[in-house]
Amino acid sequence: MLDREGFRPNVGIILLNQKNQVFWGKRIRTHSWQFPQGGIDRGESPEQAMFRELHEEVGLQPEHVRIVARTRDWLRYEVPDRFIRRDARGHYKGQKQIWYLLQLMAHDWQLNLRATNHPEFDAWRWNDYWVPLDVVVEFKRGVYEMALTELARFLPRQEHRNRYLRGGMRPREHDELAPIQTQDRYDRRSGDPSMALPPGAVRERVPRSPFGPGDES
Repeated sequence: MLDREGFRPNVGIILLNQKNQVFWGKRIRTHSWQFPQGGIDRGESPEQAMFRELHEEVGLQPEHVRIVARTRDWLRYEVPDRFIRRDARGHYKGQKQIWYLLQLMAHDWQLNLRATNHPEFDAWRWNDYWVPLDVVVEFKRGVYEMALTELARFLPRQEHRNRYLRGGMRPREHDELAPIQTQDRYDRRSGDPSMALPPGAVRERVPRSPFGPGDES
């Protein structure tokens, strides 16, 4: 099912754990890593397609997650001709995607990469929110950056007030109200981004993307 411009409707899924780390899946029999995604079938809404793909690729049911947010509009990427089947060349151009940010409400052991006979991933891990784009297939990197940047403002706050109570300390007023100071680092040698959050900080602003404007590497 293609639109008039040759793009197939699709959904992408960013799945968070309780530490705001994201599910990062290794595509089966490749060295590429990516988020779960899949096409929207005829008659499906984007949300219905998202829940179907969530089960098919990760083995989760709707009750295992909470929808936090979704992108406002379609995000598009074009697929190079060498990745397109010959019979589709000339009318298939790429994917247009609605991205969902989900909070995992279940346990890690409930994730199942073999929920169907056609698995998409053969390994997975939890990764920091700003994923390393150099391990993503090149033509998807721009959409990944746009989706992560748009949805970052909806990341659930990480509360650490119990740390003060256990230590017999009362949080100072400015500890609770001051904006969090993020430290964005991107080690291009290892491809491992990290965001250091000061203990006791409460998220008050959108973390800045470590990719930099226009940087997809």
